[in-house]
Amino acid sequence: MARAPKLTHLNRGGDARMVDVSTKAATEREAIAEGHVAMAAKTLDVVLAGNAKKGDVLGTARIAGIMAAKRTPELIPLCHPLPISNVALDIEPERNPSSLRVRARVKVTGRTGVEMEALTAVAVACLTIYDMVKALDRGMRIEGVRLLEKRGGKSGHYRAEE
Repeated sequence: MARAPKLTHLNRGGDARMVDVSTKAATEREAIAEGHVAMAAKTLDVVLAGNAKKGDVLGTARIAGIMAAKRTPELIPLCHPLPISNVALDIEPERNPSSLRVRARVKVTGRTGVEMEALTAVAVACLTIYDMVKALDRGMRIEGVRLLEKRGGKSGHYRAEE
């Protein structure tokens, strides 16, 4: 029987701990994550027309996602603070079904990866979209927040299956 992989955020006694990355080499690392905000077609039309009562939904969500990536260690226990070198957040409309696809790409040269930063950027951008148009569409759904790809580090390259 195969052994379960060791969870690095637990010590031998099962207590939570921050992983010691001091002996790892600083390498270029990148992570890409995505998520969707499903909504009614008329809600998407309002967002794309720029007519939301709270203002620029897409611009605000983009800034919120970038800010969230930079503040991930304040939100997720045991995450290392990282000198992020780049965060790019793109939001694209999709018509069938009606939604906004949010994608974040985060880069760092460091001793640990930026998967959590990319996922946090996507989640917060999606939540911001929801918050800005919830008065129009309480039935919106945030779906499919996931890691698409990561590069760098000891574990190498990962790409999610489609």
